Amino acid sequence: MSSVVKSIRIDKKTLSEVESLLHMKKETFSSLTSELITEAVKMRKCPGIVFIEGPAGRRARIEGTGIDVWELISAYQELNNDLPTLKEAFHWLTDRQIMAAIGYAKTYPDEIKKLIEMNRAWSKEKAHAELPSYPSILRK
Repeated sequence: MSSVVKSIRIDKKTLSEVESLLHMKKETFSSLTSELITEAVKMRKCPGIVFIEGPAGRRARIEGTGIDVWELISAYQELNNDLPTLKEAFHWLTDRQIMAAIGYAKTYPDEIKKLIEMNRAWSKEKAHAELPSYPSILRK
């Protein structure tokens, strides 16, 4: 991804908060603020989506749930993009939550496609090879 150098003014309180995040993440100021701005733009464009940290890095999640956008979209694809069936399968989600995820996936299709493909690439054998602490009870 190409980048552009821009000068911005940040109030002292916000600067202090960003710098406190730096100590937790061991990133550069530039990379962290770029990530924060990117996520803020995505959340503004797609209300109802938040970002969380996980083993695979930061990813989009449906606000108020434990469901990542890619997980819902993967299920949607498995259901042949049948919205009524998706709503029935995820009956505890509101229409707003489902539409937020679908809207995010339409706005950022490459990001969602990559996460779905990464998940589908996992197999029992790959888990054993890459996760040595993988519980032995699950190895059978």
